[in-house]
Amino acid sequence: MNIEALTLAEVVDTYFSMTFEDSLKEEIKEHGQIEQLKAGDFIIDIGEPMKGIPILVSGTLKIMRETEEGREMLLYYLEEGDACSMSMTCCMTTQQSMVRAMAEEDATIIMIPVSFMDEWMHKYSSWRAYVMNGYTRRFEELLEVVDDVAFRKMDERLVNYLVQATEVKNNRELHLSHMEIATDLGTSREVVSRLLKQLEKKGVITMGRNKLTLAKDWDKFL
Repeated sequence: MNIEALTLAEVVDTYFSMTFEDSLKEEIKEHGQIEQLKAGDFIIDIGEPMKGIPILVSGTLKIMRETEEGREMLLYYLEEGDACSMSMTCCMTTQQSMVRAMAEEDATIIMIPVSFMDEWMHKYSSWRAYVMNGYTRRFEELLEVVDDVAFRKMDERLVNYLVQATEVKNNRELHLSHMEIATDLGTSREVVSRLLKQLEKKGVITMGRNKLTLAKDWDKFL
């Protein structure tokens, strides 16, 4: 199915037929806006006013946070059917964005105007359930990030990052530069390069130019 050829109404009926009640789907068709993103496109950046709530239809989005030192760090990925809980929080409190949202690969989103966030929470049980389930998943993922930073060594964080990335993309081959990985983990490219070489020697990964492949039985080499 070529999603780029679908209208907003067709996208809502095809991808969210079992997620939202009929009256809410009609409101999404009326007020939402479908957008096509290329890999590397930004939806929202830190400090910008929230323009809308992105609901991911296809592709993958990265949600990033910037440290006080100016380094980026990956918070979590958004997959098909997800909405960004951090964006929802900012919408409900009329804050500027605290995160950076970027398309990891070509993606399709439905952008919902911020004015409907609070209204639909009171009006539609399916929207409340969708928002709260999203908060729960994102909270669990953020706890993993905290555990990573606080309790795991960088080599363990790197392996965890690679495993998570392959699961999100459903592909053991990752097209990532050492700098991209370093940015996501909030460390230096030199550290990542050294650790990747160690993982390659152990047989956990094989490396090529701007790509690496996680071994199918990677865990037995650790």
